[in-house]
Amino acid sequence: MLIVEKDMQLSFTTYDAFNRITPLEIEKVAKFLYQHLEQYGDNERAITKAINYAAKERTGLGGYVFVMKAQNEIIGAVIINKTGMDEYIPENILVYIATHNAYRGKGLGRKLMQYAIDNCKGDIALHVEKDNPAKFLYEKLGFTNPYLEMRLKR
Repeated sequence: MLIVEKDMQLSFTTYDAFNRITPLEIEKVAKFLYQHLEQYGDNERAITKAINYAAKERTGLGGYVFVMKAQNEIIGAVIINKTGMDEYIPENILVYIATHNAYRGKGLGRKLMQYAIDNCKGDIALHVEKDNPAKFLYEKLGFTNPYLEMRLKR
């Protein structure tokens, strides 16, 4: 089992249009997110679709895949897709973020979010369920809730 110590060396990788993610890494990140998003996640196919959009493997503007590792194992990941809608809504949407469920409460989520914020150009929007405990972390990092989202599902 992976042991995350307070002084453990964490490594961060940014995949974007300049640093392309491999198909094998896409699969690893998708499996990691599917497992560790738990009740706040989607199916693995939907997660892979978002990663492929960020990696420009699908038609679209691309985005970012941020991966945090310890001892060469994924312990956190963030997927951000570009919206192309700057000036009227944020130009980025954080689609998925998860930290390894065995290591929560150790500040890894904050480190991962801060890395994503520092390495993503432009404003960032995210959707968070009202009962998700990560909501408090997002608020501490400066995210606000100025709108009520409404959806028409068909």
